[in-house]
Amino acid sequence: MSESALRIVTYNVRYFGHMLRGLASTVGPKRRVSAALAALEPLPDIVCLQEVETSSLRSNIADRPLKPGETQLQVFMRRMEETFSAQRRDMPYEAFYFRAHHYKLGEVSIYTTGLAVLVNTRTLQVDTHNVAEPAHITHHHVRGLKDRKQSRICAHMRLLRREDARPFHVFNTHLSLPTPFAREFWATRDKMGGGVNQLHEARKLTEFVRTHAQAEPFIVCGDFNSPPASPVFRYLTQDARLVCAQSRVGQIDPSVSRGFPTAGFMRLRMHLDHLFSSEDVRWLDTDDTRPFGDTTGRFHGLSDHVPLVGRFTLEGVASRDSGA
Repeated sequence: MSESALRIVTYNVRYFGHMLRGLASTVGPKRRVSAALAALEPLPDIVCLQEVETSSLRSNIADRPLKPGETQLQVFMRRMEETFSAQRRDMPYEAFYFRAHHYKLGEVSIYTTGLAVLVNTRTLQVDTHNVAEPAHITHHHVRGLKDRKQSRICAHMRLLRREDARPFHVFNTHLSLPTPFAREFWATRDKMGGGVNQLHEARKLTEFVRTHAQAEPFIVCGDFNSPPASPVFRYLTQDARLVCAQSRVGQIDPSVSRGFPTAGFMRLRMHLDHLFSSEDVRWLDTDDTRPFGDTTGRFHGLSDHVPLVGRFTLEGVASRDSGA
């Protein structure tokens, strides 16, 4: 039986504040990101976003919500509705927000962090998720700074393909930067992906993934702050035996750390974002994935990261609910 392929996007949107260098969210990036996503053909079935606010001074000062308590994701989804409505198309996405960190000064919310997952409800059905209690994977190298360090989480959804109820899991995450409080940080030239805290988080992440996915196929995506060939990347692809989508389809050489940048800061270019999976996910292509700085890409200039776009099918799935 032939299978329908599915498509996933992972994208660090920098709080939709790239025009102001991340200091405040503005309306322009939300409109342009929604237009760029809507222009993808075929439309993604899953969109995983990193660096999405809840509601704070940073998210509201330049783009005020219409309703009290409206979150940044809700504001963005209004832009998605506007984009699809202008094109006389139905907007197929349901959005889920996973709260990570909240920094307050007195009673004022300065900034918040979180992850989001958009699900195309035409093609997929949501079975379970951990919105109410995302998995905490933060490693606190300095216990005294625990309350100041940004919390790192993993968002999880078990999804069913509507055409045949075949299940699979999506895990969306954002690992920490390498801690400067470890001796190893100062002893190595290439620091990204080599932090002892990052390796601890990668281990906690894969333990969580294996526990919840069990024998079903899964995808793990997000901003890992770790390039190919780094200790974190090697742990995930060798020890944890995750499949790198870009490597599987021949888009990157996994032994080269700077061959395909996905993020940039001033003149610095880094490959920090990844699409990983279990072996029973078959990657078909990464069309519409462009390196950071490619001016021909539809997402150019919208964030300090570019999205990864992957198309895949599910291999040999037996649902644990079907008794197969």
